[in-house]
Amino acid sequence: MQGEHHSATAAALRAGDLAAAGLDRAERLLLEFVGTLTRHAYRITDEQVDALREAGWSDEQIAEATYIGALFNLFVRLADAFGIHPEATLEPDGIPPAVLRGPVDGDSSSSGSPAH
Repeated sequence: MQGEHHSATAAALRAGDLAAAGLDRAERLLLEFVGTLTRHAYRITDEQVDALREAGWSDEQIAEATYIGALFNLFVRLADAFGIHPEATLEPDGIPPAVLRGPVDGDSSSSGSPAH
């Protein structure tokens, strides 16, 4: 049962559908924050960070999410610059929709362009 829950959550996240992922408010706010960091870091606001704190995230956890998100953004940009792409066997269903178009809902700052 637990594996099925995680599988459904993973599928929803790969599709960019935060509403279908079964996330609690705190998790969703954190993912929306990292989404803003990925697409438009300059648009992160004090209010967004305060909402994370109010949802129960500590400053250390917010900083860690920021570091991890920024590091993965660096990796993706370097891979793109050098034409490094995962083997088809790693993505048997192709590029996840969330990568192609961004989240379905949640972060209104999404431009519809790839998340990297």
